[in-house]
Formats: sequence, C-alpha cells, structure tokens
Amino acid sequence: MAIEKITVPDLGDAADVEIIELLVAVGDTVAENDSLMVLESDKAAMEIPAPMAGVVKSIAINLGDQVNSGSEILSLEVEGAATAEDAKPEASEPDQPAASKSEPAESETQQQAEPSAEAPSSASAQSEESVVKVPDLGTDDEVDVIEIHVSVGDNISADDPLITLESDKAAMEVPAPQDGEVLELLIKVGDKVKTGSDVIRISGAGAAASPASAPASSDAAVVASSAPEAPAPATAPSPAPAATPKAPAVNAEQSGKVYAGPAVRKLARELGVDLALVPGTGARSRVVKEDIHAFVKARINNPPVAAGTSISAVPDVDFSQFGEIEEVARSKMQKVTAANMQRNWSSVPHVAQFNEADVTELEEFRAELKPEAEKKGVKLTFLPFLLKACAKALAEYPQFNVSLHSSGEYVIQKKYYHIGVAVATEAGLVVPVIRDVDKKSIYELADEVIELSNKAKQRKLTLEEMQGACFTISSLGAVGGTGFIPIINAPEVAILGVSKTEIKPVYRNGEFQPRKMLPITLCYDHKAVNGVDGGMFADYLVKLLGDIRRLAL
Repeated sequence: MAIEKITVPDLGDAADVEIIELLVAVGDTVAENDSLMVLESDKAAMEIPAPMAGVVKSIAINLGDQVNSGSEILSLEVEGAATAEDAKPEASEPDQPAASKSEPAESETQQQAEPSAEAPSSASAQSEESVVKVPDLGTDDEVDVIEIHVSVGDNISADDPLITLESDKAAMEVPAPQDGEVLELLIKVGDKVKTGSDVIRISGAGAAASPASAPASSDAAVVASSAPEAPAPATAPSPAPAATPKAPAVNAEQSGKVYAGPAVRKLARELGVDLALVPGTGARSRVVKEDIHAFVKARINNPPVAAGTSISAVPDVDFSQFGEIEEVARSKMQKVTAANMQRNWSSVPHVAQFNEADVTELEEFRAELKPEAEKKGVKLTFLPFLLKACAKALAEYPQFNVSLHSSGEYVIQKKYYHIGVAVATEAGLVVPVIRDVDKKSIYELADEVIELSNKAKQRKLTLEEMQGACFTISSLGAVGGTGFIPIINAPEVAILGVSKTEIKPVYRNGEFQPRKMLPITLCYDHKAVNGVDGGMFADYLVKLLGDIRRLAL
C-alpha cells in the first residue's frame, strides 16, 4: 500500500477558487474518475475527479476554503504501489562481498516462495465464506426489507429465497447465489437497503465467486431489469415523440439562478425536480444532494394539491376514550396505493358511464369450451373474453388508448394494447399487465391471467409485469354488488368496473326472457375523452360481449 497526495489540477487563469461541495469522506473507497469535490470560480462550477482508485485516508481542505492549482486536496491509500523505502535495495552497499549479496537474494526468494505456498490455503479460506449482496435494482433508491426467510445455521441451496424487498411498486425476493450455510444475518426486517448492500454471510464450496461480482441468478436478473424507472410510483411512461422530455419540465430560468453544483443539477434533472423549489441547507443556502432526496421524499409522502382544491386534513381523534384500540402499521404498498388513489381522484375529472351487457350466449359458448380448455390444462374464466372485447374497443375508439402529456399541449397515442387487471392480495391491490392482448388467443390469455394472478398473490410480480398498461379492468364479480365507480389509474384515461352477473327478465321478441346481464361502469378522464365518445365506447363494448362473433370482424 502507498499513500498518494491528490492535488488540484491546472485551473488555468482561475485563482483562489472556493470549495463549495465535498463529495467524499475519510474512509470512502473511490474509483478512478469519481468526483471528489466541487469548485466554483467567478465563471463556473467544476468537479475534481479522482486520478486513481483508492481509499480516502485524510482530507486536507474544508468546505468554503479557497484553493489554487497544485493545492493538496486529500491523500489516497493506493494498492499495488511501493513506497520509497520499499524500493531501496538492501544489497546496494559497496562494502559487502558477493557471497553476502547472494544471501539476501536467497532469503528473499525463500520469503517469496513461502507466501505462494500458503496461497492455496488462503484461497481455500476465501472460498469458505462470502457475503451475499443486494443485486442491481436498477436504481439508487433504498427499498424496505419486509421479510427474512433464513436464520443463522440454516443450510440453503442455490436460488432459495433469502429476503423479500419492497419498493414503491412491487415486492421482490433476493435468491441465494449458491449452496451453503448461513453464518450471519447482516440486516433485519424494517431495514432500508439498496444495490450492493450486504445481506447475509454464508459459507460453502464455491463461495470464492463472490455474489457481489458474480452474475445475479435468473430471479434477481428479472428484478434488476424491471426497475428502470424508480422515481415515480406510477406506470411506465408511454412511447412519445422525440421532442417529449422524459422528466417533468423544469423551469430552466429559475433553476439556473439556484446555488447548486453540476452533480446536484444532474440529479435534479434525472428526478424531474425544479431546483427553484428546493430549499438549500448547504453553505450560503447552497442546494446539496441530500436536499434533493429530502424534497422528493416529501413530495411522495405529501403530494401537492392543485390550486383551489385544498382540503383540510381530517383531525385525529383519541379513540381510546371509547374503548380498547390497537395501532396497526400500514405497509408501504398500502400507503403508496392510498397516495396514488388520492392523487388520481383529485387530479382527474372522472365521468362514469353505466351499462349492462347481455352475456347469455357468451356464457353458453364458454361452457361449451370448458372440456376443451381442461384438456389444454387451462381454467377458462370470463375475463379472457372481456380482455379481448376491451382490446377490440380500444382499437375501434383509439381516443381511449392515449395518455395526456403533462404540458396539456398534446396526447400520446399508443399503438399497442396492454391491459391491466386489478388483483386483490393480502398485501394490497396490485395491477399486473397483460401485454399485446389483441395478438393472443383466448386460451393464451386465460393461461396468462392465472399465472400473473398467482404471482401477485405470492408477491412475486416484477415491476415490468405491472407497467405499461393502456387501460385497466377492475372486477368485483366474485364479490357481488350491482355496480361501483372505479378510480382511473393515471396516466391511463379510462378504466372498466365489472360487477356480478345477474339473471334478469329482458323483453325480447315480444316477451320477457331470463337473460344473464353483466353490469359495467366505464370511467374516463373528461380532460381527454368527451361524453359522446364515452357513450359510444360503452355501447360498442356491450355489443361485443352480447355477440362474441363480432370479435372476429
């Protein structure tokens, strides 16, 4: 190990430049080109990168200091480099005879041989223990540890679930990368972890391939690839024209006047945060990264209410004065769902269109197909037919297959038909998405609905399986009721509520006949869809369900 002093690089004509942000602390491990600090001159702010990898041993400057080219910043402990004393040859004294010169060489050879002889045992020791880390989650955000599946002393096999993590959108399991025995738990339920956090310490053959560097197992890889967009607890953004920004618009004129460094400005752009709205806690009210994170968390927990719609909070009541009570903590999924529902109900002008579909012939046709479906190993419910009908209606009325851009200047027209299906689980309501409904057969849809519903109830849905819906179906048919008004899952512009089928007398061909009638409620966003379109969409959907042959047209 060697200690290298890191200095300020050539700043050109700039002198007495102020240090406005320190990005590392003593003990931090930095890689080459990692940012160490931010300097600000009269003209610009600049980040100073690390010229080499190492561990920060000491910091020679403080926030607010003024430095120049060549000023010492900090010292790094660098591997693979020899100190000046190590480099001095011991056999360089002129008075020593040749024989004595050779002795150190032999001794040195022996000393070099000894460690190599011990190397196998050292490698063996390393192969017996390793630390399992959280695989790549696709985000730097922290997630909650909600369940631990193993205990110290347990023998585990590769791909066995170790812990369950919960983000704003889904729960995910971290699997064991290999066989072994659990030596130590490095986390507990309720902890917050992120990519690379230590999970457990295990022993077992093959542990030399550290989970931190080895590829994640198939389950972990799915989780990693499914979380590309963590900042917003909503469905994935839809494809948009090239001019569409990926993040909410930021007031560039105001943000440009905010006292913040380039690293902070980059983070704000990535999260879609208007820096003009963020209070700075750094020197001279400078906005630092912690301020950005605090601002985003505050907005998620307390979303802003649109002007003119402010509602006072319901006051807390001491219910213990009326009898025995218990305070039960809500899960993160329940809290996020509640926040989303409140936001959608407050920001989307809902219109509800009620109707009834005569599904007598459809149910008879489904009954005829049941033996064939059983041979295929598929449970044929009513939902696959409803999915097909909704996809057909979306194609017929494409104004329902859109999302409004935040600017309000245009809508994003989708050319695909992905439909979400609300599923109630013990942990809360989740909405897995059936993709390309228009391209799949009834049997394929039936099989996928059962598969995703089971994964939802087992809390094994990935983020990808809950993103990208154009339209949502919420069915309470198994529960009952004559109708309900579902809340639109923005940025979608419509949702279909389905209640329980009932046999009713319907006047047909000059007489009343018993028919199976399905109550439906179409809710749509009046900002995107007008009432005439809503009535036509609902009427067309009723016709499709009343005569299944229309799906073939």
